[in-house]
Amino acid sequence: MGRAPGLTAMSLLGHLRKAARNNAWANDRLLRACAELDDPAFRAARTSFFPSLHETLNHNLSIDLYYLDALEEGGRGLTVFETFRPLDCAALLIVQGETDRRLIAFCDAQTDESLGRRVGTDRGDEGRVPERVDDLLAHLFQHQTHHRGQAHAMLSGTAVSPPQLDEYFLAFDAARREAELARLGIEGPEAIG
Repeated sequence: MGRAPGLTAMSLLGHLRKAARNNAWANDRLLRACAELDDPAFRAARTSFFPSLHETLNHNLSIDLYYLDALEEGGRGLTVFETFRPLDCAALLIVQGETDRRLIAFCDAQTDESLGRRVGTDRGDEGRVPERVDDLLAHLFQHQTHHRGQAHAMLSGTAVSPPQLDEYFLAFDAARREAELARLGIEGPEAIG
């Protein structure tokens, strides 16, 4: 079964650019919902891999910083974790947003050829492991989705309703996200080739 005449598949590069924007939008939506909690509720013990919204969302940010450093060949490696200081929700909203914009800029700067380039990842005693850029990006987006899902479930146990996070790619949700994307200064998936 083939594709209908005149239709082409979305390129991997196009998908990664869309995924970077989806990532920024979903992080912003989730963190804005968490910001409705007071600090004790944000830090409260909950059932998940990391035992609070605070720890889960700070983990996501620290991992983003680690992999962005590798992708940008910044040379910090594991020292990213040594210097990382967990943030409250208000600061997380700002710093995660800045980090997400860096990730969008990185994806926008890639070419089909550069996605196959290998960059070193600092794995401590196991040495530097060269990883493909496209594989690191796919992993980073999967990691974010994984832990955002956990945070979403934890938020369900609070007085704040968890936001819709899974319809970014669909035209169905375009009107619902339009104002948010404009506030964030990023395009929706329909604008990315």
